[in-house]
Amino acid sequence: MVSLSVANEVGSLPVGCQLYLPLEWAEDAERRKRAGVPESIKFMTKGQLARSLITNALEAGVEPGPVLADAAYGDEAEWRDWLSKRHLTYGLGIRLGTKVWWGSHQPARDPVPNRFGRARVRLVRDETHQPISVQELAFALPAQSFRNISWREGEAGPLSSRFARVRVRAAHDNQPREEEWLVIEWPKGEAEPTRYWLSNLPKEIKFGALVKTLKARWQIERDYQELKQELGMGHYEGRNWRGFHHHLSLCIAAYGFLMLERIKYFKKKSARFKEPALPEGFRPRGTPANAAA
Repeated sequence: MVSLSVANEVGSLPVGCQLYLPLEWAEDAERRKRAGVPESIKFMTKGQLARSLITNALEAGVEPGPVLADAAYGDEAEWRDWLSKRHLTYGLGIRLGTKVWWGSHQPARDPVPNRFGRARVRLVRDETHQPISVQELAFALPAQSFRNISWREGEAGPLSSRFARVRVRAAHDNQPREEEWLVIEWPKGEAEPTRYWLSNLPKEIKFGALVKTLKARWQIERDYQELKQELGMGHYEGRNWRGFHHHLSLCIAAYGFLMLERIKYFKKKSARFKEPALPEGFRPRGTPANAAA
């Protein structure tokens, strides 16, 4: 299943989802008939489904925020390019073999106009001009590049890890791309980094804010766990396309009600600790009675 959720510091809620239909299912008329798959449903990759869900949400008026996803989506350069062309910011997980241009690892030359005046659209590689994998880059960084950063409070105290960030350009398909952040997480005591992200969030963003944004997916993962276990989203045992999506919709509607109650409680709790307003005519001790406000 591919889904899209909106989230803030209080919680998250799915606003779009669709069951992923593998190619062998999409092309099997008998299977489709037995499962009641509508004729309008064609094969789409998970990346294409995600694009469709994002497009639908934007057209419905959902306010855009940073798009967060794991490496199953982030590794797809075409998907990152699609987000950039729509001026959407992102923080996407990538795999350790993803290649980037960085430091001395640069293409043979930047795109320049050819003799006919048309700009070159592909970067040039040769034996001495090759991109570097993000894992190789991580091992090439000096130890002082990594900083211990805390991103939220956990049940046993602040959650923190070691992170480094550098500016890179993705090297997929030799297409010239804008510079963006590569963020590397290498926890203390680990033999190698555990996670990598590419992000087109602003160059001026503070390191802590960048890490906090990238780590915000934990909330969606936690809420999905609640949806599956507490509200029965994972308990559907039917084999019907419409039945599954009806079940999904009811679970999400119920969770939406609970999320609304959580937000109300959060607002009341926050208001309880607001600094009280000063009484009318209050004057700090020692201030002359005719002092200007």
